[in-house]
Amino acid sequence: MAETQGEAEFRRLRTPRAAAVAGVVFGVLFASSIVLLHTALPAAAASPWLRDQSQIMIALVLAPFAGIAFLWLLGEVRDRYGELENRFFATVCLGSGLLFLAMMFVSMALAGGLLAVSRRSTAPQAELVDFGREVMLHVDNLYGVRMAAVFMISLGTIWLRTGLMPRWLAITTYLLALALLVVVNFSPWVTLVFPAWVVVINAYILAVDRARSGHPD
Repeated sequence: MAETQGEAEFRRLRTPRAAAVAGVVFGVLFASSIVLLHTALPAAAASPWLRDQSQIMIALVLAPFAGIAFLWLLGEVRDRYGELENRFFATVCLGSGLLFLAMMFVSMALAGGLLAVSRRSTAPQAELVDFGREVMLHVDNLYGVRMAAVFMISLGTIWLRTGLMPRWLAITTYLLALALLVVVNFSPWVTLVFPAWVVVINAYILAVDRARSGHPD
């Protein structure tokens, strides 16, 4: 009787079904925030500070939800390879993913800070814009993008060694990740490679899972 009560009190947690679409949600929200942010920022310090303040505000609102979706994505990734998990690659994957998320939040916080300061008419806006843009580009394109590349490489290695994903998809992941590691480009659009990859990978996973559920063994 005691065992029956214990079984009723403690149940094994299962991964929420919504975790399967977390990658798509992250990719859409993160890409949208990047596009909104960088199309509103000036191309040079001498340009007007903002083309559209509402775009900045929308980007700042979307970014935290993109981060939450990315955390769900990390959980879904770990749940997918389950008992096949290797502690070395799992640590690299989780660590690089969390560092990428931190870089994303730092970049967005910088944008929010600059937006607040720009509303003060006495602030030296040209110097603030130049400094803020450079710091944001360094955070995004030197650190954030490379952490995203390490995340991709670790996942690609897990896929190759476990066979959880097709070989061609793992190799494509390697190529994209190496490009992000090697290419030094301060264009804000380079950052969009990572969310685009996440959307494609998760769309493939959703399609495969739906096909398996429709044709059970």
